[in-house]
Amino acid sequence: MAEFSATGMTEAERAAAIEAGRLLFSGPCDFFFGAQTLGQLPPPGLPEIAFAGRSNVGKSSLINGLTGRKALARASSQPGRTQQLNFFNLGDRLVLVDMPGYGFAKAAKAVKEDWQGLMFEYLRGRPSLARVMLLLDARVEIKQNDREAMTLLNRAAVVFQVVLTKCDAVGPRKLQDKCAEVAALVATHAAAHQEILVTSSESGLGMEELRTTLAGLGGPAAV
Repeated sequence: MAEFSATGMTEAERAAAIEAGRLLFSGPCDFFFGAQTLGQLPPPGLPEIAFAGRSNVGKSSLINGLTGRKALARASSQPGRTQQLNFFNLGDRLVLVDMPGYGFAKAAKAVKEDWQGLMFEYLRGRPSLARVMLLLDARVEIKQNDREAMTLLNRAAVVFQVVLTKCDAVGPRKLQDKCAEVAALVATHAAAHQEILVTSSESGLGMEELRTTLAGLGGPAAV
């Protein structure tokens, strides 16, 4: 897999990469597996991109926005609704994984420990995991659970990249300050990808760049 980077690319190469991302995400994307325990995980295969973040950060909405579908991943205003790892096959080149949110205070303790334990065990031990997209809500301060998630991923040497969500609801100055704050935090983790992606599933902001980035992590297209 060849990761997308605009650095050193000609305009024609960049346009081709963007088009490849558009085509991949406009193609078939189907739910094929849901796992509530490590023993239920599907066998490793295609490169997997996991979407992680606090409850109600917008993981499901982002996946729906990326694929141009309204209800591929279930989005809800009720935090903690996603309580299993949901796997989606994207064009037989990538697997998108919608993960349970962390930090949902109202969940029963046993349930919270069970699904958050599954999430972190998956992140630490999945051989087909290509990258974790760690979602942060641009409107709110970075929470302690977010810092703990970064530390865990870093210790496990799992490559992760921060995606700021809901950026359409933040003014330019505040968004600039948020990006600077996140960049300083990311710089302290060796496993973190340094590029921060700014997105909005509502307005479409940054979705083209995110599609292109993810397409660069996928398996080869069928000949």
